[in-house]
Amino acid sequence: MSTPAHAPLGDPPDDPLARERSHLAASRAALRAMREDVEALDIRDVTANWVNAEVLARQIDERVKALADLSDTPLFFGRLDYLRAPGAELAEGARGERFYIGRRHVHDADGDPMVIDWRAPVAQPFYRASGKSPMDVGLRRRFGYTGGELTAYEDEHLSDPAQTATTSKLLQQEIERPRVGPMRDIVATIQPEQDEIVRSGLSGTVCVQGGPGTGKTAVGLHRVAYLLYAHRDRLARTGTLVIGPNRSFLHYIEQVLPALGELAVRQATVDDLVAQVEVRGTDDAAAATVKGDARMAEVVRRALYAHVTAPTEPVVVVRGSRRWRVPAYELQEMVRELLERDIRYGAAREALPQRIAHAVLVRMEQAGEAPDDRVQDAVARSGPVKAAVKEVWPAVDPAKLVLRLLTDADFLAEHAAGILDEDERKTILWTKPARSVKSARWSAADAVLIDEAADLVQRTPSLGHVVLDEAQDLSPMQYRAVGRRCTTGSATVLGDLAQGTTPWATRSWAEALRHLGKPDGAVEELTAGFRVPSDVIAYASRLLPHIAPGLTPVASVRENPGFFEVRTVTQAAEVVAACAELLRKEGSTGLIAADARVPRLAEALTAAGISWLAPGEETTRETRLTLVPASLAKGLEYDYVVLDEPQAVVDGEPDERTGLRRLYVTLTRAVSGLILTHATSLPAQLTPEETPLPQPVPGN
Repeated sequence: MSTPAHAPLGDPPDDPLARERSHLAASRAALRAMREDVEALDIRDVTANWVNAEVLARQIDERVKALADLSDTPLFFGRLDYLRAPGAELAEGARGERFYIGRRHVHDADGDPMVIDWRAPVAQPFYRASGKSPMDVGLRRRFGYTGGELTAYEDEHLSDPAQTATTSKLLQQEIERPRVGPMRDIVATIQPEQDEIVRSGLSGTVCVQGGPGTGKTAVGLHRVAYLLYAHRDRLARTGTLVIGPNRSFLHYIEQVLPALGELAVRQATVDDLVAQVEVRGTDDAAAATVKGDARMAEVVRRALYAHVTAPTEPVVVVRGSRRWRVPAYELQEMVRELLERDIRYGAAREALPQRIAHAVLVRMEQAGEAPDDRVQDAVARSGPVKAAVKEVWPAVDPAKLVLRLLTDADFLAEHAAGILDEDERKTILWTKPARSVKSARWSAADAVLIDEAADLVQRTPSLGHVVLDEAQDLSPMQYRAVGRRCTTGSATVLGDLAQGTTPWATRSWAEALRHLGKPDGAVEELTAGFRVPSDVIAYASRLLPHIAPGLTPVASVRENPGFFEVRTVTQAAEVVAACAELLRKEGSTGLIAADARVPRLAEALTAAGISWLAPGEETTRETRLTLVPASLAKGLEYDYVVLDEPQAVVDGEPDERTGLRRLYVTLTRAVSGLILTHATSLPAQLTPEETPLPQPVPGN
């Protein structure tokens, strides 16, 4: 591999870098022409009505947005020179085609490609080709940019057996480039093991276990972009969804897919999905754990179907001068058959009047009459039939059902018998019964139970694909809620068992996939760390034997070991001074602290005249410091981090194991450097005497 070649503007025309710059300029002009062609479309004479016109206008607007040329985003980042045309036999002296790889497809006025979408099959060797398996590629060229200006290139001659594989300098530079603003795509730096996951098929569910800095979130988002490219028509009908742990996280990642030209992917939290009631209350850890247990699904199901009762009276329908009687034993058989079919409660309730009406029509036909479908519908809507259905199979409001379970001790005991013990029932019973659904102080876990009940009544619509990030913190009932959104689709599950910080955190991915309804999902593990510096991840990995002893430690592949320092401080001003020191460097800085210590640090920052942001607020070049409560740090990243008082982070959680997992999260948010400040003793698990550093598994 050659070292990056740099050249100033104004190089002679025969200079390779000048030619690449010329192609970049021509590609930008072509993209601009493509956008202008779409903007110039006249749809006045091609739409039949105003509805079609609105739909087409919206599609055109989305297309225009997708063709935007972002000045600071490279239009292409790589080039492939094939030895032969892909799929063709190599003839003596023949030369293959050349493809520029970028974030979107760009073609010239004749329709010939100038930039190939990174998701196209012909672009795949850019990520996977190697000296051992060149995939018919003679040359792979990577480009370096500064502020959108092409400034360097780097070549790999994959067909040259004499060339030894070395780490790409440009790749390292791109990975370590300072971060200001929201999360960016990794389309230029996707690694072979990541690309395999990104390009896995739509039909299968994939679960990615990845430690800090392995790129699992980016892999999940890029998989969505790839699936939308490869299965656009299908997913346009069925929809896609990205689920994150909180609003701050979603705001942080929200620009990744639009930067790749995908504008229609919805983002939500689990709480958003189940928001059928207003959440105004909270549960203690014990209550939330029981409510989130998968056993609650059976309790809710029993309570719902307990409303179905066996008919004891016949149904008599009057039609004209005749009376038609359906006996109770026949009604009982109808109810029994509907229960055995295991269809939704609401669907069965809608089917029962038609069953009764059909029985009446059979009697009418036996008596020589010739009723049609209109007669059957009229019988199904008749007073006697409606009254019988209301008595036997009454309508049930999901929220009222859950409210009764949580406030009526006898009702809960009846339907939780053999499932929850007495202590567990007492744990979830409300001490102050609510007068109504609206006045109830519902918790987030209660909302999930209501969603479970609602799905038993009426099937939840399924999407084509769902990405679930930071999944390790979901309860079994939350997994079920997500699974209901992709029963006929697939999912990408992303997480790290070592970063589970809820009392109900996932213990194994096999268990999580069962709750999700995807027991056959494939579990992949990413262990190469691209984001966290080696010194930092080695220090944080001292916690792994205590929080996730079965996991492979992340092995940093970065050549830069990063900046790491442990400082003893005596006052908040020294923590602020550490922040000021890091702000003199390029990039973003995060000050992470136990939630209880955040107000004090906020006052100290303000007193020092340092402006700061809350998580979810976008950093700018003027304001690059974010003050982050430890509970919101998961999934976020900063160039530099000051971690205040690690022991306070541990003490802020209900138990030590959860606290150590929270500490592991906060220790691994830095991309370039970490300063750890403490006035009290560090957790014993971080000292070398207590815990030896875990060693990466060879080959990983």
